[in-house]
Amino acid sequence: VRLVESGGGLVQPGGSLRLSCVVSGLTFSANYMSWVRQAPGKGLEWVSYIDHIGSNKYYVESVKGRFTISRDNARNTVYLQMNSLKSEDSGLYYCGNDWSADFKRPPKRNSGHWGQGTQVTVSP
Repeated sequence: VRLVESGGGLVQPGGSLRLSCVVSGLTFSANYMSWVRQAPGKGLEWVSYIDHIGSNKYYVESVKGRFTISRDNARNTVYLQMNSLKSEDSGLYYCGNDWSADFKRPPKRNSGHWGQGTQVTVSP
């Protein structure tokens, strides 16, 4: 199983980025997919997850209205469109096939499959 994130970078506050995650080695269309992030010195934090066909999408409160998760099952790819970025959005962003209803369980890198991450830095 391989997950490869891309699209991170340095952006000013208020800017936008679109993250992509290409998945191989598993039946992508059968998996819920999620994005998590890790800020320096902090633990993993859920950001968003999407059901296997893209009908239902869930976001943590801090990103609602700014981030949009989507997927293309024909391309085995999940996306995270991030708008109105803030400095507190900075961190290493990972995609994976683990998820937790209502984000009740903390994310764990040893649960499910995860990529190596893409760095997002929001700074003037």
